[in-house]
Amino acid sequence: MRIGELAAAVGVTPRAVRHYHHLGLLPEPERRANGYRDYTLRHMVVLARIRRLTELGLGLAEVRDVLADDAGRELVEVLGELDEDLARQEDEIRERRGRLRVLMEEARAGRLPAEGPVSPELAALFGKFGPAPHSPMAAKDREVFALLETTATPEVRAEMLAGLENMMSVPGAVERAHEAYALLDALADAAPDDPRVAEAARVLADLIPPEMVPQGTGLDLDDSGGDGGTGSFLRAFYADFAPAQAEAIRRTLRILREDRP
Repeated sequence: MRIGELAAAVGVTPRAVRHYHHLGLLPEPERRANGYRDYTLRHMVVLARIRRLTELGLGLAEVRDVLADDAGRELVEVLGELDEDLARQEDEIRERRGRLRVLMEEARAGRLPAEGPVSPELAALFGKFGPAPHSPMAAKDREVFALLETTATPEVRAEMLAGLENMMSVPGAVERAHEAYALLDALADAAPDDPRVAEAARVLADLIPPEMVPQGTGLDLDDSGGDGGTGSFLRAFYADFAPAQAEAIRRTLRILREDRP
């Protein structure tokens, strides 16, 4: 039979057959005197097996391993690994759908943060801060927390969330946070040596527990030093603020670093 007939019989395309030839999965058939390939029943059997294995989710490299072992021992091993991988994917999909359901419920209730989607834990902590009306700095603060939650390691993320929880458990924390936002907003058009910079830094340092800036986030260093990746991140971080605001944050982080045990 010719390549089109073989492909149609097995339910694949002639292009796929040629690709399997190229990868060495399907042996090349003998050619007739006119130059056309002459496929046999054996080619159909092998091609059908390739199709079944790929439909199970095996990659073509894994299919090659299976086909190379006529006894089937390799097939059992590969199928076992595939089953474990599919089980992990099922767990991940269930977890993601659970998070999606929570986000949908929050959105319907009008409680989804503007920075979302974020984790339910961070969304709940944002809710505890209460509204900070018309505060650009409050919006930036939430954006940074959302960024860190996305990019930090699981350990650093857990420390950040625990630090926020501890900070919010202190009486008057919400009011002091709003005071800090107001001080920083007022520095939007100020010079870095404005006396209010030191005041804003003190208020922030009194509000934020030292563990809120753990080792490994990159925010415990100045942007003038550190490794290339950390320095680049910090330059981008500080560049997002007005000069006086950036200086207040630098001073705050220095105070927290000095207070860290």
